[in-house]
Amino acid sequence: MDTAKLELAAKRYHEAEEAFNAAGLDLQAEAVALLRDPDDPTGVHTTVADVTGWTPGYVQQLQAVADAEEEPAP
Repeated sequence: MDTAKLELAAKRYHEAEEAFNAAGLDLQAEAVALLRDPDDPTGVHTTVADVTGWTPGYVQQLQAVADAEEEPAP
């Protein structure tokens, strides 16, 4: 049984999945950086939601998680 094509497809799939996940993390990091930018506090949530396609609620959750991670432990 020749599985070379299957193995190649599986390898390509896993590489694409890794790239997709990395891009998602990059997108979240850039969104958080923009949300934290003190120069443009007005309308940032809407801009992030419009550019990313995320819901405003998800953008608020993302900021809440980022803010919680930034707070020092007691």
